[in-house]
Amino acid sequence: MKKSERRVAIALVGVAIWLGGLYAAIHGLVYDKTMEFRYGALAIFVGVAIAVIAMNLISLRRSNEKKEKGAL
Repeated sequence: MKKSERRVAIALVGVAIWLGGLYAAIHGLVYDKTMEFRYGALAIFVGVAIAVIAMNLISLRRSNEKKEKGAL
């Protein structure tokens, strides 16, 4: 598995966490469960952060590789 494939897999995990958090937050709002809503909102933030960081690392890695190839 290449490094970029591993980062995409990590980003997919972040998206799965985000979707689970979205479900929990909506379920907590509909059934008036405060703690479930809060944990869902926390999971949304964590999932989005994981996905964004993983995808940004991919773009940073590719831009560095392009600079190194241009210097040769």
